[in-house]
Amino acid sequence: MMRIFARWLVAGLVGFVPWATACALERVTLTTGFALDCVRHEGVDGRVRLYLADGYMDVAAAAIIRVEVIPDPVPVPVVAGIAPVAARAVEVEPTAEELHELLAKAGATHRIDADLLASVVHAESGGRVRAVSRTGARGLMQLMPGTAAEVGVKDAFVAAQNVEGGTAYLDGLLTKYHDNLALALAAYNAGPAAVGRYHGIPPFAETRAYVVRVIREFNRRKLALARVPKAGHPG
Repeated sequence: MMRIFARWLVAGLVGFVPWATACALERVTLTTGFALDCVRHEGVDGRVRLYLADGYMDVAAAAIIRVEVIPDPVPVPVVAGIAPVAARAVEVEPTAEELHELLAKAGATHRIDADLLASVVHAESGGRVRAVSRTGARGLMQLMPGTAAEVGVKDAFVAAQNVEGGTAYLDGLLTKYHDNLALALAAYNAGPAAVGRYHGIPPFAETRAYVVRVIREFNRRKLALARVPKAGHPG
């Protein structure tokens, strides 16, 4: 039986900001070791506001190590229909359908809603197989090398391995925290030790924003699904 999570109301925690696809992205590296991709940043009331894809978060200026503009990828030409060596050397990005199948399979194995897993992937890597954080977390579900080894992942850049390993790790956290989704997500982001030290969600801006971001995306997906007319019941 699939785990059932109550609806989490988080709309008031961070403001919604429409995604501006025409703007160049900025990568903001924090002293915590995390790097966030945002649309833009600005000073607000003595702090720095980072506008993310689906909201914003405020951080102290001292918490920011650097801000870099993310360059647009340079297309690699294909000569005579032969793919470049560099392109063949990396794991191919799964299509949306393939990723959905991977998430559904892992979700069924670990009794975790595939939409929740998709929300974690969205927050962790934006669906990029080769994503690497400043601290060394890798792949779709951003597994640290030690965590990857713990859950039996040999290559975190292989989509199927990463999804299975990340789902197994999240399964363990949900079990540890008795299916308390917010605590499990906080531990996924900041580590179980931090959750234990603070007896709850750690007071880290990045972690709190992460929990909100995943739960909001999870809610969005469920609400969108609920709006789809069922067969034989036109909406």
